[in-house]
Amino acid sequence: MFENLGNLGGLVKQAMQMKQRMTEVQAELEKQIHQASSGGGMVTARVNGRGELQEIKINPEVVKSEDVEMLEELVKAAVCAAFQESQEAAKKALGEVTGGLSIPGLDGLLGGGQ
Repeated sequence: MFENLGNLGGLVKQAMQMKQRMTEVQAELEKQIHQASSGGGMVTARVNGRGELQEIKINPEVVKSEDVEMLEELVKAAVCAAFQESQEAAKKALGEVTGGLSIPGLDGLLGGGQ
């Protein structure tokens, strides 16, 4: 009946190590910056590894066109692309820690986003 308690202790130790590694990966992700642009580089967005918008750069030529709708779409496209890149990098990094296991609530560790 108690012969599997040794295995339980090993599993607990592995879980604690995984938790520690996930904390380290999250800290590493916060330092990463993912950049994407739209409109041939007219709008560029930078997002950190937790999916938090860090910066938007807009080429002055876009503003001169006085087409606000186009500018809004370019900003949206650049931010969405940078955010997607950030999410993919985070999922890959955390997936390496978990060995590909699907862990409930893991997406919550990836950050706030938009």
